[in-house]
Amino acid sequence: MGKLNRAAVLAASQESMTPPHEVSESQSLARVIKSEGNNLYTCELPNKKTITVELEQRFRNAIFIRRGGYVLVDLASADERPRSTGVVGEIINIVRDEKVWRKKAYWPSKFVKNTSGWDDDSESNAGEMPPSDSESEGTDARP
Repeated sequence: MGKLNRAAVLAASQESMTPPHEVSESQSLARVIKSEGNNLYTCELPNKKTITVELEQRFRNAIFIRRGGYVLVDLASADERPRSTGVVGEIINIVRDEKVWRKKAYWPSKFVKNTSGWDDDSESNAGEMPPSDSESEGTDARP
């Protein structure tokens, strides 16, 4: 595998900073759930369907995709792939400047901004004091 030149990395970075003006029917925004390795990612579509997609060649080894981040996927490329792989699309763009992307009309309302930093709906008790004995609900073994 050869080294990427600086111009290729810069071009991929600049391209992912600006969102497209419009998206086609076969394209959709998705939230990255997990990296599967070998440039494969498990993503969640706005309708909560989980899919496996492949990272486009120009972004490989140039852009880091974090878990919980957003990507633009093209599901039309699934017709060209063998069914045995389970890959149903390709990541064609990576959301890096989320504020700009959220202003676009095609941003799904299902992807609400989560200010807590947690991806799941469970509440965290990190940074809180443990419950005192007076707050227990009768589970205390003392008389």
